Amino acid sequence: MKSYADIDRAALQRYDQPGPRYTSYPTAPVWTDSFGSKDWSQALHRADADHEAPLSCYVHLPFCHSLCLYCGCSVHITKQMPLVRSYVDLLLVEAELLAEQMPERRSVWQHHWGGGTPTYLPPDEIRRLYLGIQEIFPSREDAEVSIEVDPRVTTFEQLATLRELGFNRISFGVQDFDPKVQETVHRVQSSEMTYALLSEARRLGFTSSNVDLIYGLPFQHPESFAKTLDTIIEWDIDRVACYSFAYVPWLKTQQKALPTEHLPSPETKFDLFALALEKFGAAGYEAIGLDHFAKRDDSLAVATRSGTLHRNFMGYTTRFASERQPEDMLALGVTSIGDMGGAFAQNVKSQRKWREMVSSGTLPVERGHWRSPDDEERRRIILDLMCQFRLRFADYEGPELPPFQERFTEALQELRPMAEGGLITITDKEIQVSEPGRIFLRNICMPFDAYLAKQRANKKPMFSRTV
Repeated sequence: MKSYADIDRAALQRYDQPGPRYTSYPTAPVWTDSFGSKDWSQALHRADADHEAPLSCYVHLPFCHSLCLYCGCSVHITKQMPLVRSYVDLLLVEAELLAEQMPERRSVWQHHWGGGTPTYLPPDEIRRLYLGIQEIFPSREDAEVSIEVDPRVTTFEQLATLRELGFNRISFGVQDFDPKVQETVHRVQSSEMTYALLSEARRLGFTSSNVDLIYGLPFQHPESFAKTLDTIIEWDIDRVACYSFAYVPWLKTQQKALPTEHLPSPETKFDLFALALEKFGAAGYEAIGLDHFAKRDDSLAVATRSGTLHRNFMGYTTRFASERQPEDMLALGVTSIGDMGGAFAQNVKSQRKWREMVSSGTLPVERGHWRSPDDEERRRIILDLMCQFRLRFADYEGPELPPFQERFTEALQELRPMAEGGLITITDKEIQVSEPGRIFLRNICMPFDAYLAKQRANKKPMFSRTV
C-alpha cells in the first residue's frame, strides 16, 4: 500500500478503538498513589548520580481567562492576579525542594512552559519566574527554551520579555481558523491576530515557530480545514503539531457541551489528517512521529534522521541520554509530570493541596510508577515505533537474550492483520511502518503494551479513540 487512498475504509472502523497516545509507557492509568513523595525523592537522588545526562524542565501554568470546550489540559479559570502571583511564589519554592534532592543541580537542555495559558502572566511575573528558576536550574547556553502562547491574550511586550530572557522557540495555539468551528469550541481568534504575533516573534529573533492544530472538532470538514492548512503553509511555519481531538467527556466535563452530532466520523477524521499529510508533504515538510510536521532543516527532522527523536509529555523532543535512554525531566506546578531516575511522578491535581504540600516543604506528588526492566524495554519499543516508524529486532537482542520474535510472539501475531492490510511490513529483522500506517501508529504500538489487556477488561473508559 503506497497511498492513503488505498486504505480500506472498513479498516478505519476496525481500528477506531480506545487507545493510549503513548506520551509515556507505562501509561498514566497504570500509575498508583502508593508511589508518593518519598519515592520521588529516591528517584531524584538516583537521577542526580548521573549528573552528566541531559535534563529537561517543564513548568505548568494552569491559568486561563476562559475555557475552550475541546481542552484536555489542566486549567484554572480566574481573573485574580494575586492568586497567580502566589502560584509563581510557590513554583520557585517547589524548584528549591527539587534542588535539595539534586545537589549537583544539572544545567537544563530543554525548558518548556505549558498550560493553561503561560502568557496569562504579565511581563514582570514572566521575568520573576524565569530568572528564579534559572538561579536554581540554569539553562545551558545552547538550550531550547520554549513556550506555548494564546494569540488572543499575548502582547508584543510579553514577546519582547520572553525573547530578552532567552526563550527561542514559540508555539501558537490555533486549532482551526474556520469561524464556525471556533465559535462552537469557544475559541475565536482571527488568522490576522495570530500572524501579527508570529511576525513580531520573528522580528524579535525567536529561532523556531510552531502552530498547534486539532482535527476532529465539531463542524470540521476537508474543504474548510484545507484553508487552514494552506494559511499555515503560506506563513512558512517551522513546525506544525496536528493533534487528533481527544474526546474524553468522562475526564473533561466541559466537552459534554460540544454538539456530538457534528463531530466528524472516523472516515472524515481520517480524511482531515490525510489532507494534512498530503499538503505538508507537498510543501516540503517531513512527517515527524504520530502528529508533527517539520521543515527538513528543523531540529525535529534532523533528530528523526539521526535516530535521536524522543516523545514525552512535552511532545516530540530531540535530546537523548546515553544508551538510547531519554533525558530526565523535572516538572513544576499542579498536575505536572516528571520522569527521573527510572520513575514517573505526577503532582497533585488539586491546586489547594499542591499549595499546602509545597508550603509545608513536601514534594507534591499524587501518584507515580517505578519502571521495571520489562517496562523499560517495552518503552523503548514503543518509542522506536512512535519516533522512527521502525523497530529493529537486533536492538533488543544480546548474548543472554532469546530472539526478539520468541519473546514477543503474541505481539507479532497480533500485528499480522496490519501487515496483511499494508499498514506495516514485518520481516525477520524488523517492523517498518508504511506511510499510510502512520495514521494507525497508536494501534501498531498497542500489542507491545503489557498492561492494555487488563485495562480493556476493566470496561472503564480511559483513552480517546485512535482514529
